[in-house]
Amino acid sequence: MHRDTRSIADREAKLEALHATLTDAVAQLTTEAQWRRAIDFAARFRRRSFSNSLLIYVQHTAAFEAGRVNAPTPTYVAGYGQWQHLGRQVLKGQTGYMIFAPVTRRMVATHPDTGPWRTLDRGEKPDPVETVRTRMIGVRPAYVWDVSQTDGDPLPAPPRSRLLEGAAPPGLWDGLATQARAAGFTVGDAADADGIRGANGQTNHTDHTVTVRADMDDAARVKTLAHELAHVILHGPDNDEAGTHRGVAEVEAESVALMTLAAHGVDTSRFTVPYVATWAATVSAADPVQVVTATFDRVRTTALAILDRLDTTQVSDGTPPPLPDVSPAAGSSATTPRVPDSPAAAASRETQGVAL
Repeated sequence: MHRDTRSIADREAKLEALHATLTDAVAQLTTEAQWRRAIDFAARFRRRSFSNSLLIYVQHTAAFEAGRVNAPTPTYVAGYGQWQHLGRQVLKGQTGYMIFAPVTRRMVATHPDTGPWRTLDRGEKPDPVETVRTRMIGVRPAYVWDVSQTDGDPLPAPPRSRLLEGAAPPGLWDGLATQARAAGFTVGDAADADGIRGANGQTNHTDHTVTVRADMDDAARVKTLAHELAHVILHGPDNDEAGTHRGVAEVEAESVALMTLAAHGVDTSRFTVPYVATWAATVSAADPVQVVTATFDRVRTTALAILDRLDTTQVSDGTPPPLPDVSPAAGSSATTPRVPDSPAAAASRETQGVAL
């Protein structure tokens, strides 16, 4: 019993340290450049939550600055067991990056819409009339390692788009336009900015139209279309989660665009994102760190949904190829779902259908 108590206390201490690290990292996202770097990094680790991608980033940066790893940024990240599965071994002395991992329970109910739900005991089989779901009830600390911390069999290089200056990734415009049309919007051109109030693009939820300037190069046009598609998805009048603050909406849309293009290997340094501190601090009755975290999760979820529907060549998402997209064995610490805001939120979130 004493050993269990110490184990629980150690886990809670690690979780508190993780939350402190995460809060400090989010608090540093106060300038355009810092926010853009965070978006670009998240695009390359888009299968992970904002919280875990940021935790990986800050821990790897610290390891590089201390000379413990030779790569300035992580490339592929996986759990200990997953690296072994790929024929690689974590090097001796390499400390893993601590992230949040789920604690789940198998729940059953005869009437899934009304409940009540009960926990399925170990070894217990559900009744044929019962519905089984896996629910997330909390988080625990887990560890992952970058490929630079491992040695072994080489990994195959994934395909990557090679773009000429001003060119757009092949198929990206058509893919984005198809998604806008599927949402009931017509995609059209304006001769120049004068036709759309001086903007590069415009989304009209009343007329269900998306308009993009025609006098820009292809890369700028496709970035603008991604921005407007984010407005279509996130900021419609029927979307209960759509923020009423204009600055938040614009940062969300632009961040989705940056993440979408970064996932296609397009340099996003030319694009402007308003200072995060400015708009986050203007949202009343909310802590700026909470605003940034919630906004980033909406950005990541939206960009990931867009990217998953595209038939385009995209850069790696941080998962080592050819790692199978399956649930890891117990203790492998391979992937993690979104981190809940609180234990209560964790208890209510189901892991089924959540992108890890």
